[in-house]
Amino acid sequence: MNPIQVQVEVQVQIFQHPISNFVSYDGLSSEYWAFATNLSNIEIPRGIHEALEKSEWRVAIQEEMNALKKNDGSVSRYKARLVAKGFTQTYGIDYQETFAPVAKLNTVRVLLSLAANLDWPLHQLDVKNAFLNGDLEEEVYMEIPPGFETGSNVNKVGDYTEEMGCLKEVLAKEFEIKNLGSLKYFLGMEVARSKKGIVVSQRKYILDLLKETGMLGCKPADTPMESSYKISFKEDSPPVDTGRYQRLVGKLIYLSHTRPDIGFPVSVISQFMNKPNEEHLEAVYRILRYLKMNPGKGIFFRKGTSKDVEIYSDADWAGSITDRRSTTGYCTYVWGNLVTWRSKKQSVVARSSAEAEYRALAQSICEGLWLKRLLDELRISTRETMKVL
Repeated sequence: MNPIQVQVEVQVQIFQHPISNFVSYDGLSSEYWAFATNLSNIEIPRGIHEALEKSEWRVAIQEEMNALKKNDGSVSRYKARLVAKGFTQTYGIDYQETFAPVAKLNTVRVLLSLAANLDWPLHQLDVKNAFLNGDLEEEVYMEIPPGFETGSNVNKVGDYTEEMGCLKEVLAKEFEIKNLGSLKYFLGMEVARSKKGIVVSQRKYILDLLKETGMLGCKPADTPMESSYKISFKEDSPPVDTGRYQRLVGKLIYLSHTRPDIGFPVSVISQFMNKPNEEHLEAVYRILRYLKMNPGKGIFFRKGTSKDVEIYSDADWAGSITDRRSTTGYCTYVWGNLVTWRSKKQSVVARSSAEAEYRALAQSICEGLWLKRLLDELRISTRETMKVL
């Protein structure tokens, strides 16, 4: 076989499974179709040097720096996401600490379930240089003041569009704020809404990941991991690039926030972060091949009539062939929608299947107590008893 024949065969193999066969925009409104296709054309810079080559990113950087100067904040308090190696060199500012805000996505999913059921409008604001503003010393009231309650607003926050507009205007006077309108794209998550509910997916995130790993043309897989497959640590297995493995697994962990179907396999591959080998990397590729099958899949928060909170718990027994520890699995539903889930190896070896089940049950009950506290803080009535199954 000569080199020309090899090259032709490789090209045929790549285009046997084009990504266009697995990306569909059917069922989208014309407005959201335009948004989704435009989003696909936006490339996220992989570093400061790529960002500075694009005019729109340079403008965004300059806006943040202008807001810094306008607020006259001290450098030591400015711990924003721009603190990166390249940014400090470019602008000649020496930042000693970094900090980035973290949204607890479990809480976000609970709020989305409530928003779908209660028809809450969703708006998105970008507060520039939020970290320049110090801690509040005065009290901030988020409840209706005493004496102003009526039969319709007791322990409730009115969801009036006009009042939201006024609130945005007040905030804009105090902070550098960009009004992004209705929620559509948040931390790499695409949000679509209809009368039936809210869909959250990471379609672009998956497509970018497949492109980055050179797997846009790979053969898709029906499942993220074979049900009977057991991954272990083998001393004689060839090692792989640890940094690359960790980056890929980290991205899959973030992706699992909208893809509970990969929660278990991701928890398995994350156990070999320190010393991965070819077998572990192949398991990562299997998940990527599965994601290619339907990159637009996500979570649907439907509008329903259920007001229940349900928790489902399970565990295997001595499922890990490496240390014979069991794996806890649980998921919770708030008002008919899946909001939290977890798959994690237990910290000790269970001596019986009953012990493994009880440990999983304890973890799921802790999750239920957290949900109850969250709903109480949101003034959402939880009169019904939470069900643990």
